[in-house]
Amino acid sequence: MLTQIDGVLFDKDGTLFEFQATWAVWARQTIEDLSDGDPMLCSALAQELGFDLKQNLFTSDSPIIAASVREIAECVQKVLPDRSVEAIEEQLAISAETAPLAPAVPLAAFLEALKNLGLALGVMTNDAESVAHAQLRQAGVFERFDFVAGYDSGYGAKPSPDPLLAFAAKMDLDPKRVLMVGDSTHDLVAGRAAGMKTVAVLTGVAVEDELSPYADVVFPNIGHIPGWLAA
Repeated sequence: MLTQIDGVLFDKDGTLFEFQATWAVWARQTIEDLSDGDPMLCSALAQELGFDLKQNLFTSDSPIIAASVREIAECVQKVLPDRSVEAIEEQLAISAETAPLAPAVPLAAFLEALKNLGLALGVMTNDAESVAHAQLRQAGVFERFDFVAGYDSGYGAKPSPDPLLAFAAKMDLDPKRVLMVGDSTHDLVAGRAAGMKTVAVLTGVAVEDELSPYADVVFPNIGHIPGWLAA
C-alpha cells in the first residue's frame, strides 16, 4: 500500500520535458557554434557529448543526460582545451535558456491536478538554476512550484540525496512522504538515498529495464501520477 504522499519533487529534463525533443535541436546548434564550422571539431564534440549527428539524437550513454552544466563544460574542454571551463559553462547556460521546450504533458493542468491533492511541488535539476527558472517561466508554470533548485543552488547535485533532502526540509516534509520523479538512475538513486518513494518515467533516454530496479513504479510519462496518487 502506498504511503501517504505530501510532496512531489521532479527532475526537469526528460521528466517535465521530453529529453530528445527538447535538447536535440539545442545540442546540434551548440556543437556547431562551439566548433566554429570546423567539421573535425564538430565530430569530436559530438562524440564527446554522446550525440549522433546523423540521427540528431543523443546516445544512451551521453553525459548530457544526467550531468551538470559544469560537467558538460569539462567534457567540451577536452576537445577545446584553449577555452576555460568557466567560459564554456557560461556559453552553455546562456544558450540553454532559450532551448525549444517539449513538455511531456500539458504542464499547467497536470500541476494543478497535483496542487488539488494538497501536494507541495518542487524541481531539482542538474541543470543550472538560472536555466531551470527561465524554462519553467517560458512554459508558464514557474509559479506552480514551491522549490526550484539546480546543481549550483548550494545543495549539491544528483545522485547525492542532499538537494532532495533540502526540498523536504524547506517544505517541512518527512522524506518518506515525498515522491522523487525522474528519467535517469541519477534521479532514482538520489531518491532512494533520501528515503523517498521513486517514480521513473520513460520520456528520457533510459529504458524501463534500466530504471525499474530503482523505482517503485515506472510510467510512460508524468501524466499518470495524479490518478495513481488519487487512487
